[in-house]
Amino acid sequence: MPIKIPNDLPASKILKEENIFVMDETRALSQRIRPLKLIIVNIMPTKIVTETQLLRLLSNTPLQIEVDWLCMESHNSKNTSQEHLMEFYKTFNEIKDNKYDGLIVTGAPVEKLKFEDVDYWDELTNIFDWANTNVFSSFFICWASQASLYYYYGVEKYQLKEKLTGVYHHHTNPEKMRRRILRGFDYQFYAPHSRYTAVKKEDIEKIDSLDILASSNDAGVYLVAEKDGSRFFVTGHPEYDPDTLDKEYHRDLAKGGDCVMPKNYYKNDDVNDEILVKWRSHAYLLFSNWLNYYVYQNTPYNLDDLLKMKTTNKGALNNRVL
Repeated sequence: MPIKIPNDLPASKILKEENIFVMDETRALSQRIRPLKLIIVNIMPTKIVTETQLLRLLSNTPLQIEVDWLCMESHNSKNTSQEHLMEFYKTFNEIKDNKYDGLIVTGAPVEKLKFEDVDYWDELTNIFDWANTNVFSSFFICWASQASLYYYYGVEKYQLKEKLTGVYHHHTNPEKMRRRILRGFDYQFYAPHSRYTAVKKEDIEKIDSLDILASSNDAGVYLVAEKDGSRFFVTGHPEYDPDTLDKEYHRDLAKGGDCVMPKNYYKNDDVNDEILVKWRSHAYLLFSNWLNYYVYQNTPYNLDDLLKMKTTNKGALNNRVL
């Protein structure tokens, strides 16, 4: 898929070296098609790394995609230069009048805090409200999945005894295999997790409009979806690079104190042995299914019709299982 990205975005060089089809602004302007418009709220501290990870996964479709990047105006980013943010990112006030086919909100290393204590919580919840009418389908990752489940449905998060980190075995819900987000999935698959908190299955099961589509005996609930396909919640990090958990582990070691080695990650559980990479195919399929079945095939061609579609067809959408 040609991803339309700014000519100078750092991810461009990396993705081209991997033979991933990216299209710079100059070439994209010559194509007479309406690209899918995505807005990605990147609240990860290592923003440039996350940009590359997400663009890599979004590449697995024949559709042209145009991405806007959003940062929190109410938060001072310590790990990304202001020059990078000013050149490639927008604030909510700059995009609040726009309409988008899809929204992605990344994780953030703030899960030990109460939601309301996060310094950009009010700004983020404004985005959650705005997405109800300005975005066709939303995709929330790790902490963002917990934050959005809490804000939209009142689902609480719970502190774990120790950090959940590693690559875990998951299974799809056999009663929900007809859901299109699971099309092509094996019944069992692997996905990385890195978090200190979790949501409980029984709390989500109380919400009639939500389906639990995949879970893990060790890592708990993994993939949750609105029945109408308007929101998806992924509690892990399918976008992670092969060495991301390794870098996090060595970062934690350098800080001192108790440190949990990622489980099911190093061969023979030996930190000096090779990393067992067994989640990439699932990650590509998850993102391509979302883009194809829940964004491209259902979003209105004219995004100006989105508000009318969301408000007048709300009952019909809520009764439709996608």
